[in-house]
Amino acid sequence: MKTIDLRSDTVSHPTPAMREAMAKAAVGDDVYHDDPTVNQLEADAAALLGKEAAVFVSSGTQGNLCALLAHCGRGDSILVGDTSHIFRYEQGGMAQLGGILPHTVPVQADGTLGLDDLQAAINPDDEHMPVTRLVAIENTHNAAGGIPLSAEYTAQVADFARRNRLRFHIDGARIFNAAAAFDVEAKSLAKDADSLTFCLSKGLCAPVGSVLVGDAAFIRRARRARKVLGGSMRQAGILAAAGLIALHEMRLRLRDDHDNAQLLAEGLSEIPGLKIRSQSTNFVFFSLRAAADVTPQELAKALREDHQILISPYGGDQGQFRLRTHYWIDRAAIDKVVKAVGALLS
Repeated sequence: MKTIDLRSDTVSHPTPAMREAMAKAAVGDDVYHDDPTVNQLEADAAALLGKEAAVFVSSGTQGNLCALLAHCGRGDSILVGDTSHIFRYEQGGMAQLGGILPHTVPVQADGTLGLDDLQAAINPDDEHMPVTRLVAIENTHNAAGGIPLSAEYTAQVADFARRNRLRFHIDGARIFNAAAAFDVEAKSLAKDADSLTFCLSKGLCAPVGSVLVGDAAFIRRARRARKVLGGSMRQAGILAAAGLIALHEMRLRLRDDHDNAQLLAEGLSEIPGLKIRSQSTNFVFFSLRAAADVTPQELAKALREDHQILISPYGGDQGQFRLRTHYWIDRAAIDKVVKAVGALLS
């Protein structure tokens, strides 16, 4: 029986075409800029996002940290959402390794940061306080339910940054999901930012890797940061080959994942024992109702052992689950999940 894994889109694995491309990839030493496949990936990523240059990194976390180290000096402060991935799920790398202080502002229900909140969070020009150097947003916003942020909102943040002489970074791990949701080119969501990082894995199915984009001078600084973080790779074309397929083919089908997530939410909403909390892009959040005759742990265990369906409680509320669709979740899998959850909660 095939396992249906909805715990995250990070569990997606390479397609057969990716595996073939990896096996045949032309390689060189990327530290010497001699790997043709990495060079192609970086050039294509920069063009697709409308930037001058790009650098291939091992993960979104490394890409974000390279960006912060390239933008900020020790003792600088950044404005970031209080539930953002950079702040909450990257082990405080900016402080541990960069001496950068996060100044958090509330993330709104729609995944945005309020412009008034951002303005109020900027430190005055006072020798007692760290210099506010950068503002960072997340698109799509993970903790807010996979909500995409529009080009109009991004332009507002960019205008705020320019008026206050700040740099502007986007954690765009799922920027192509946002582009699919708005039916726009990803460069329209990136054009006003100084830098953006996006993941080649997750919904794009590559086995590993992210790309950080920006202007040429910024990317030179980011490469230095990648080196000190131990992220400079050698014959990385084997990985970049899968990334090229992710970039040129897999991003074009992300709408399928969104449609499947909507179908999943609609099916689950008919089950009396649970409540749909939200559905956006490829995210579905639901919680068990008080009358449900099963605990979250019991539900997850029964789905795993009896149906080979993997889900897990999410966040501090152990009654809540986060499901994410991806390439390896098709309509038949959606039907099976709805049927199995319905049977367990009936």
